[in-house]
Amino acid sequence: MTPKVEEIISLVQNLKKEDKELIQKAYNFARIAHEGQLRKSNEPYFNHVFETAKTLADIGMKSKTIAAGLLHDVMEDTSITEEILRKDFDDEIINLVRGVTKLGTVRYKGIERKVENLRKFFVSMAEDLRVLTIKLADRLHNIETLKYVRPDKQKRIALETLEIYAPLADRLSMGRLKGRLEDAAFEYAYPKEYEGVKKLLLEKKDSKEKYLIEVRNKLIEKIKETKIKNAEVDYRQKHLYSLWKKLQKYNMDIGKVYDIIALRVMVDTVADCYHVFGISHGEWTPVPNRI
Repeated sequence: MTPKVEEIISLVQNLKKEDKELIQKAYNFARIAHEGQLRKSNEPYFNHVFETAKTLADIGMKSKTIAAGLLHDVMEDTSITEEILRKDFDDEIINLVRGVTKLGTVRYKGIERKVENLRKFFVSMAEDLRVLTIKLADRLHNIETLKYVRPDKQKRIALETLEIYAPLADRLSMGRLKGRLEDAAFEYAYPKEYEGVKKLLLEKKDSKEKYLIEVRNKLIEKIKETKIKNAEVDYRQKHLYSLWKKLQKYNMDIGKVYDIIALRVMVDTVADCYHVFGISHGEWTPVPNRI
């Protein structure tokens, strides 16, 4: 395995030998197919499909979807035909690549199309939901490298991401992917608002983070005392775009937003979940009318 392929494989659990070999095979095929191609950033085009595959691995997709992620642009952007691809890969992977290529023909036309209808159109076109997942991973890397695109295109692509791709990720229960898409697009879709929210967050983050670490450490101690097994306690910062949407409800008063940084506790059973809930309410007074 090459180091780059190991980077992808390290993100996926319980891969069989044949799964690893398939990912390596797709990696080699895509690298050769995209040889000499550059993106607007002057980096090798192959970097894009590699990052797409990495995202797919990170969100828990299986080997065939990851392989299709590596290959998703070969039929659209290189001289590789379906017949050539078919010599090395099975029908399942071919269908995934073909599906992503088909979705690539859909163009966003702002107010000329109703956004909800366009989302439905995407779903109806993608017979296999894995096609949509690859498309979302592809869009994520495109939006994360948007600084190399013309300013007028930046806004259009960012709005398209917020109005179509992020809600699709949400519907597929990919909350982390949705948050990354929204935050990467926010800066280009609403630059003034982005800077304002970023400034507000920086002013509040340090004090809240320090307190939250103290709470986390105390909660971990209490959970250990009850002998709940396999409990994981971590914390996450609210995504900037999500924070902006919430602030709009409170006239941009950040003091009314309680979950800027929040603890997350993961346990094995529902009973354990209620047990931890009881521990936290026993240690800290709950906010009235909020759970």
